[in-house]
Amino acid sequence: MVLFSPIMNRHPVKYLKDYRPAAFIVDHIDLKFDIFDDHTLVTSSMQIHKNTTVADKHTSLIFNKDVYQITSVVADGMLLLPGEYEACDNYFKLAKTPESFTLEITSILNPVQNTSLEGLYKSGDILCTQCEAQGFRKITPYPDRPDVMAIFSCTLVADKQKYPVLLSNGNQVASGDINDNRHYVRWEDPFKKPSYLFALVAGDLSFIHDRFTTFSKRKVDLKIYTQKENIDKCDHAMTSLKQAMAWDEQRFGLEYDLDLYQIVAINDFNAGAMENKGLNIFNSKYILANPETATDEDFTNIQGVIAHEYFHNWTGNRVTLQNWFQLSLKEGLTVFRDQQFSSDLNSRAVTRISCVKNLRAFQFPEDCGPMTHSVRPESYIKMDNFYTMTVYEKGAELIRMIHHILGESDFRQGMDLYLKKFDGMAVTIENFVSVMEEVSGTNLTQFKKWYSQSGTPQISFTRSYDPDLKTLTLTFEQKTSPDRNQKEKHPLHIPVLFGIMDAAGKDITPKNTSLLNLKSEKETFVFNNIEPDSYPSIFREFSAPIKLITDFSDSDLVFLMAHDLDEFNRWDAAQALFIKQIKQLVSAIQKQKPLEVSFVLIQAFKKALINPDTDRAFLAKALQLPQETEIKDHYDVIDVTAIHLARAFFKKEVAKQLKQEFYDTLELCSHSNPLSLSRQACADRSLKNLVLSYLGSLREKETTELIFQRFETAKNMTDEFASFRILSQINPDIRQIATKAFHKKWQHDKLVLDKWFMVQAGSCLEDTLNLVKNLAAHPDFSMTNPNKVRSLIYVFAMQNPINFHQDQGKGYTFICDQILQLDKINHQIAARLACCFNQWKKYNGARQVLMKKALGTILADQTLSKNVFEIVSRALE
Repeated sequence: MVLFSPIMNRHPVKYLKDYRPAAFIVDHIDLKFDIFDDHTLVTSSMQIHKNTTVADKHTSLIFNKDVYQITSVVADGMLLLPGEYEACDNYFKLAKTPESFTLEITSILNPVQNTSLEGLYKSGDILCTQCEAQGFRKITPYPDRPDVMAIFSCTLVADKQKYPVLLSNGNQVASGDINDNRHYVRWEDPFKKPSYLFALVAGDLSFIHDRFTTFSKRKVDLKIYTQKENIDKCDHAMTSLKQAMAWDEQRFGLEYDLDLYQIVAINDFNAGAMENKGLNIFNSKYILANPETATDEDFTNIQGVIAHEYFHNWTGNRVTLQNWFQLSLKEGLTVFRDQQFSSDLNSRAVTRISCVKNLRAFQFPEDCGPMTHSVRPESYIKMDNFYTMTVYEKGAELIRMIHHILGESDFRQGMDLYLKKFDGMAVTIENFVSVMEEVSGTNLTQFKKWYSQSGTPQISFTRSYDPDLKTLTLTFEQKTSPDRNQKEKHPLHIPVLFGIMDAAGKDITPKNTSLLNLKSEKETFVFNNIEPDSYPSIFREFSAPIKLITDFSDSDLVFLMAHDLDEFNRWDAAQALFIKQIKQLVSAIQKQKPLEVSFVLIQAFKKALINPDTDRAFLAKALQLPQETEIKDHYDVIDVTAIHLARAFFKKEVAKQLKQEFYDTLELCSHSNPLSLSRQACADRSLKNLVLSYLGSLREKETTELIFQRFETAKNMTDEFASFRILSQINPDIRQIATKAFHKKWQHDKLVLDKWFMVQAGSCLEDTLNLVKNLAAHPDFSMTNPNKVRSLIYVFAMQNPINFHQDQGKGYTFICDQILQLDKINHQIAARLACCFNQWKKYNGARQVLMKKALGTILADQTLSKNVFEIVSRALE
């Protein structure tokens, strides 16, 4: 039972059930930005009509607003006196209005002082905007909600020398010079859009240019803008954009609809990127890359994020959301699309494995923590807090399941109908699911519970074999634990991609049984004419976001690791073996018993490592041990120290017993062109650097010198960064030498320095907390830059459990202080960091008490933002 506390009621809660259409609709908004050094003058001229389905002659106009000064209000050509309207910190109000009218509001903004990075703000010398989810109200009073869609036009006026580039949505229609060395550019977007998709950029920027010819033979100009010194790092982003445009035409028949597509790279950005119509604004991390400064993972991420934002042009922009509770309608669907794109252009198995690792590491804990919510949340205090793994990644898994259930042909027809039927509209998840039912004839009523029911289903799987009848019987039981959202959980419609292999690994799956549909709490499937010693392969491709408990023995898992025809399941079998071994070691450590690693497991590892026919990119994933942050989720009570020691022992023991095999693999993988981004070259590097990490765990003079030599002679950032990370775990002296060398070489590059902070914050060495404290005062660190905060503070709190969870709680105190400091600067970034305490109830001993104390300290701050308040108050329930 939760006792009532006045502090828990500090902020109002918004509920899905209370949704009502907007009382006033803006048909057209014309914006003018007069940009000066110390302020920006914003004039918004709107054509408005009353929505008579929900408003009458007595309904007052109430628009969202933030903290800024309004200098004038003109309604239907008449200047209003201050007493004729209300303007508070959070709303603008006109008591009476006609059914249709014009409204002009002029406001003064100070973007230099806007450290929230929402609305209009300054990033270095560049002026830019971020309006999703509720940032447009920080620019001008407006019905700042996604179901109000208007035609936007925008005129930017600024000093020609300081701001030679003036960008906004749509197409440029006019430009020219005016007095005092100022100039203007006017933009018009022909498509209706909600306010969250408005964007502008002003600054001294360079750009690269290319063109794309659509399937209807239209020429689209493509431009990527960045600061002059980074212009040579945009080529991969441009290539990725053209790949995404071609793929979307081929896979979904979707053509770009404007004559111009622009991307701008910004250093200070809260998220990864923003899909503003025709003018995407990106965190520079997801644009700037060359092999010397970016890792192979960076290149892959850039390709995926570029595609994601481009794909939003249809799934998010042309068809948008009725309200923010429907966020997964655009984000889950678009994540699914970008995952399919990445799979088609790269290794499908490796892409899927990466997605599932991400889901299990971050979304599964979210599902069983205090911030658990359904894919479509029922309520929120601050919408920013629900840009979550559940909405994005689990939402994508729901789209993937619909794809499995319907099949590619029906799914594509459903997409075609969805985009045709709802083009230019703000819709709901029900609208999307209904068209999928319409084209396929499939009843998805039960499936829709995935959108409203929170938690991760647990599937228990058992087998029985009758040698006389030659029947294999498989039984599945599903259960979802009750949580704060629902005390009673219902069975879900769960698709199971399925196969059966004989003892030699040959596929013997009976016809028409490759997809099983679970719909009840318990279901049994019987397969006839199955030979003995056959193996079922279940949830291939991880066909549903579930936790699986099986009756597989170690020998079963060894077989599946070697022979399963589904590469995801081969990887998953290896991970299951590793987890079982680590849990045995944890138990031995807690009982102070001798430690040993299974000989059978070492041999299975060796067999996989030396198999010349295995894709090296896949092997690098399959032979990587689960991280400590993943291992903890297999425990009801988390023993941080025992998990750390168990994993370290396991890794070192594997390295000891397979040292020569690791050296042989290192040699095999060291001949690719170090600057090549080919699939084979990237695969070689991934396996080579995994092998180096195992050898580094030995902490021997010979292996350390080898890694240091690789660090000093690396020809690309992938190898240099990997060696640097390994060296940072060996001892303080080696770490210091490598750290100084890396900083001296890369101190001029802001993005590479993020890696420098990241490596040090993630070190398992005992002095890391003091090191992180010192780095927080380093001249290259800034609390106002989200990338720097994520690289140093986040990595320490979220990815370094052995140091964050120090016995005396010093790590908690440090992070508590950082959260309170950040909350005065940037509420969103502070709230994300506060999530590091979400699982405090699962930790053992004094750690639980100390984490709760830190949460109480944060909550006691009466100036706490809504963002942080929602996270912390939920954690303490």
